[in-house]
Amino acid sequence: MNMDIADLRSFLVIARHANLRAAADELHQTPSALSKAVKRLEASLATPVFDRVGKAIRLNAAGERLRERALALVALADQTEAEFRGVSLRSHCRLLAPAVLQWGFGATLAARLSASRPQASLAFVTHFEDAALAALARGEGDLALVTGVALGAALPAGLAAKRLGEIRMQLAAGPDHPLAGRGEVPTAEVLRHDFACPQHSMFCGLERGARADGWRDDRLPRRIRFWLDDLQLFFSLVRSGQALAYLPDFALAESPGLVRLTVPDCPYECVEQVHLVWRPATASGWLAACVAAL
Repeated sequence: MNMDIADLRSFLVIARHANLRAAADELHQTPSALSKAVKRLEASLATPVFDRVGKAIRLNAAGERLRERALALVALADQTEAEFRGVSLRSHCRLLAPAVLQWGFGATLAARLSASRPQASLAFVTHFEDAALAALARGEGDLALVTGVALGAALPAGLAAKRLGEIRMQLAAGPDHPLAGRGEVPTAEVLRHDFACPQHSMFCGLERGARADGWRDDRLPRRIRFWLDDLQLFFSLVRSGQALAYLPDFALAESPGLVRLTVPDCPYECVEQVHLVWRPATASGWLAACVAAL
């Protein structure tokens, strides 16, 4: 018995959900039909790929190996179909990234992808960095945006990264704040004013308290009055002059009513390197060409 591409597609969805009912709902099939697809696949391989634990199922070691092969085989089948059916075949790309990185880099990436493949569609899926990389590794996305800190010393197997640019955090105030329009402001004077600070990192989602925005509170402790993760409220507090904030450079450039404060005697600066991550083995030809051209 030979493997069937349709069964491999079903296998990947089942592996993602670890639940036949959830996979059946996504694929608009019955759990019974998916169970038969799994049995056909296991028969063709002469080995089980899932362990059954009560009503739940999970990939075993053989299933984990098969997932990598299945991702590549399904991608190759899609690329072959696209090549022979021509460019009229609609393409779809899923970009996984924290909301703040989508804000800073999403429009530019969308323009590049559209120029490379005008008929392609792009889905922006909001994930914090670790979740974005894990989902990409499982084949649940095509691209991911993360910072260099998230990449760490080495990428997960099968992934590749390309540096897109950087984010520089800058001190921001509203136009009516006492420090606005002052030009250069000494650090000591900055620290006498109230700050707003996120409770969780905008990139990785971890609760980091005063260090969540990259300011060196261990060296220059601030007077933080507002703790919040809602970006709309965050910017409202800064615009109204009620608080200062440490924000990404693009946020100041694209947000009317925010003023950058220059603090020449501050010895610290937070700079985040931003990378685009993808799976070369499963990337379609047009997507690989687009990434190479970035």
